[in-house]
Amino acid sequence: MTTWMPWKIARKELKVISRKRSILIYTVGLPLLISIAFTIVLSGQITNGIPNTLSIGAESIIYVFVVLATVLPSTIAAYSIVGEKVEKTLEPLLATPMTDGEILLGKSIAAFIPPILSAWVGAVIFMAAADYLLLNAGLGYYYFPNWNAGVMLLLLAPLAAVLSIEVAVIASSRVTDVRGANQIAGLMFIPFVVVFFAGAEGIFAFTIVNLLIFAGVVAAVDVALSFLSRATFNREEILTKWK
Repeated sequence: MTTWMPWKIARKELKVISRKRSILIYTVGLPLLISIAFTIVLSGQITNGIPNTLSIGAESIIYVFVVLATVLPSTIAAYSIVGEKVEKTLEPLLATPMTDGEILLGKSIAAFIPPILSAWVGAVIFMAAADYLLLNAGLGYYYFPNWNAGVMLLLLAPLAAVLSIEVAVIASSRVTDVRGANQIAGLMFIPFVVVFFAGAEGIFAFTIVNLLIFAGVVAAVDVALSFLSRATFNREEILTKWK
């Protein structure tokens, strides 16, 4: 059976990523640290009784993992193109008969899987800890999982990760160093952070309807950027002009 070419590229990329300790620690460690930190914060709040703003605070914390899904993939996506160019490992791949779409899809899959899994694991750890603390505090029912968290983690977070990857691909096709590509792609977290603070202040309600509308907007941007990333990824230019 012939292996699907994008998946073959993705497996190769994942093996390379697994050897990059700094990227691995950043991708896996940050969600875990955040889940532990917010669990400690919630524990401190519960000490004084279950807060009246639990619904706002809990959804805001889950939304943090959506922000992480935007931030984390940019490092991997930027490295997969610019980093390989710097290390002289990109040219052999670009010289193969594979199409630009197959190459980009394979690299995108590799940049998508570790961050989204890491964000999900961090969120699950926080939700389990929150349920334990709230039950012991007398809430009387499991607060998580709920529909809001489901939409955030299973719909909005993956769409946010795709957005970050596509911007990183576009940036990587135009700059010649990993830091520059990562910085440009990292700007994508700004709109999501704005929504986070709006939610924390009660300006934006984390309701199912609002979250679905926001996810629809992000999905539309993803589709537009998918065409733009394909158009900006020019293997001939990369092979001949990147020195």
